[in-house]
Amino acid sequence: MSIFRKVTGLLAAGTLALGLTACAESEENASGDLGTITLGYLPSWTDGLSTAHLLDDQLTEMGYSVEHQTLSDAAALYTGMANGDVDIYPSAWPEVTHIEYWEEYSEGLEDLGSYYEGAALNISVPEYMEDINSVADLEGQGDRFDNTIYGIEPGAGLTRATQDDVLLGYGLDDEYNLVTSSTPAMLSELQSAVDNEEDILVTLWTPFWANNTFPVKALEDPEGHFGEAEALHFLARAGFAEEHPELAEWIGEIEMTDEEYNDLEDLVVNEYDDGEESEAIQAWLEQYPDLMPEQPEISEE
Repeated sequence: MSIFRKVTGLLAAGTLALGLTACAESEENASGDLGTITLGYLPSWTDGLSTAHLLDDQLTEMGYSVEHQTLSDAAALYTGMANGDVDIYPSAWPEVTHIEYWEEYSEGLEDLGSYYEGAALNISVPEYMEDINSVADLEGQGDRFDNTIYGIEPGAGLTRATQDDVLLGYGLDDEYNLVTSSTPAMLSELQSAVDNEEDILVTLWTPFWANNTFPVKALEDPEGHFGEAEALHFLARAGFAEEHPELAEWIGEIEMTDEEYNDLEDLVVNEYDDGEESEAIQAWLEQYPDLMPEQPEISEE
């Protein structure tokens, strides 16, 4: 699948999501005598998309029905979990990026464990911009970028950190305007700029497939305004572990390295078409046959 085709597909998905305040379509894999587990995520945030389909595959094998609830922004997702409408958010950033949501909703949530260490936020530029290597280098350079940084969803933790911490921290808030819309729209702007070898600033993060697909480099953050690297977590609604103790323990044992995670996301997002996520997961499991914890035997209540 070409980069342009994938970005165009994500742009359409992002437009659909932004038109809703809570759930977009739900997709369900029915198997299950053990009941239904609802996975909530933003489809344009492909870490959650990828891990949701991984859990879907494994939970269905165990005997659960799995429902996907695709949401429009992080606030709706955390609210859905706290209200009990979503069972699991399979790739949350509660330590730094989503800390405000965690603090607001934590009484209605529980942490099942982290699966990836070293996630981080950044502002990125194309690699061909050899003279721009640090956020500090952006001072006085606004005209090159039409005084614009292309961001993602308005409710994203990355958006808040860029606007409130980074631009203010480096004294760039009067020189640059952070334009928010959606992750797919940001990637579309990045694609266009790279195709024409133009200067552009975008907000990105790791791990994210776009870092390997586009020729971009993360700008150094010498003053540390983006905060420290953090882990990606499986969060659940309050009471989930008590209701599903074996399942909660199993989820908490999942761990991935950079290579393992990057291969998962690349297969789900880039190598297989929309609707072929199951095939992508099977390809990844064949590549890493011993990575997933042994599935627990869960008897029907």
